[in-house]
Amino acid sequence: MTDPLTLGLIALVVLVILIAIRIPVAYSMILVGGIGVALLNGPMMVLSQLKTLAYGQFSIYSLSVVPMFVLMGELATVAGLSHALFRGANAWLGWMRGGTAMAAIAGCAGFGAVCGSSLATASTMGKVALPELKRYNYSGALATGSLAAGGVLGILIPPSVVLIVYAVIVEANIVTMFMAAMIPGFLAVILFILTIAAYVLIFPKSGPRGGAATRAEFISATLGMLPVLGIFAVVLGGIYAGFFNPTPAAAVGVFLVWVYGAAKRRLDRQTMVRALKATAATSGMIYLILLGAELMKIFMSRIGLPQQAAAWIADAGFAPIMVMVLILIALIALGCLMDSLSMILLVIPFFWPMLLELNGGLYQGAEGAGFGMSTEDLKIWFGILALIVVELGLITPPVGMNVFIISALAKDTPMIETFKGVLPFFGAELLRVALLLAFPALTLWLPRVLSG
Repeated sequence: MTDPLTLGLIALVVLVILIAIRIPVAYSMILVGGIGVALLNGPMMVLSQLKTLAYGQFSIYSLSVVPMFVLMGELATVAGLSHALFRGANAWLGWMRGGTAMAAIAGCAGFGAVCGSSLATASTMGKVALPELKRYNYSGALATGSLAAGGVLGILIPPSVVLIVYAVIVEANIVTMFMAAMIPGFLAVILFILTIAAYVLIFPKSGPRGGAATRAEFISATLGMLPVLGIFAVVLGGIYAGFFNPTPAAAVGVFLVWVYGAAKRRLDRQTMVRALKATAATSGMIYLILLGAELMKIFMSRIGLPQQAAAWIADAGFAPIMVMVLILIALIALGCLMDSLSMILLVIPFFWPMLLELNGGLYQGAEGAGFGMSTEDLKIWFGILALIVVELGLITPPVGMNVFIISALAKDTPMIETFKGVLPFFGAELLRVALLLAFPALTLWLPRVLSG
């Protein structure tokens, strides 16, 4: 019989092949994980696992927040929050050279905070901002590149569905993960705006100044943005202040977005039904992938592949930080092939135990051991880094889903121009990853302060 390590490597290759030929990720993971466990322990073990596995996974209270935040994002898309955010940001920034593109970045950050989806953020903000960018004669590369890059802000700025799923996988505190994402998220917004400022300094004609808003327009646009910022403040502020945990916070967010959309007369029975159906489809997909990921995790733990990989790395003399860098590079490459949620569910159950082993198991505080931090801190630090590099795949050739979405909206701009436009933002993201690697306190400081 094939030894367990070889069997595990074969399983990983088969899994990648199945995903590459467009077999849904959930089915691929269930198939490979189920067959792997059956080969190791017999088919009855698989049936025994499936008897309670689905209920055990889906009844986790922390996961009840997922459909609520998904519904919040669906309602935000049809309620017109994106228009209010972009109009307000443009009133503040549009008068500067490149200011309308900066406003698009700010709008993407704000909408991503409510929506929690990179693809939805890129699509929705693209429809809103592209006409304005064209009206002010922005170059195709800067206009489409800034919107494609702005979409990646949707995954990290809380509340984020992918961040919640990561927290469930590694058994981290969701509120702590939200806290940890704040500074890296705002750092991305600042770096993107600085990138646009540098771009238009080098290519002045690529981002002309927009028209300055009149006093009345400025006040109107700012006031129109306040309800959206208020929703964000109530949801996250309520979580951080301890008024409610993430699931009730998501329910409050859904209610507030619904009130906003109803007041603007953008939500009716038809749009509500469509939003509920989309939420059910997305949530079902997430839960099915979770089931497949759990089967894969059981299979991998039984053959001990993550532990053996960690032992091989330790014997090879690789420093833990170098291993982290190699994992992040691998995640960027894999991000070109699949969506962020699927990849987090696929690779985190494999990489996390390996990092835990390199960190010395349950860290007892020995100076210089592993990454030099506790297991809880490592969960937070690795999670934020992983989510950032996973999203880089959305703007990386040859796939770049955000680029495809924006290119479909900007039919007069060749896709190669959009890829050129995202390159400066890709560089800014690499700089952000380097800063977070070099200074873990950028990720860990806020949770420590707010947790008291």
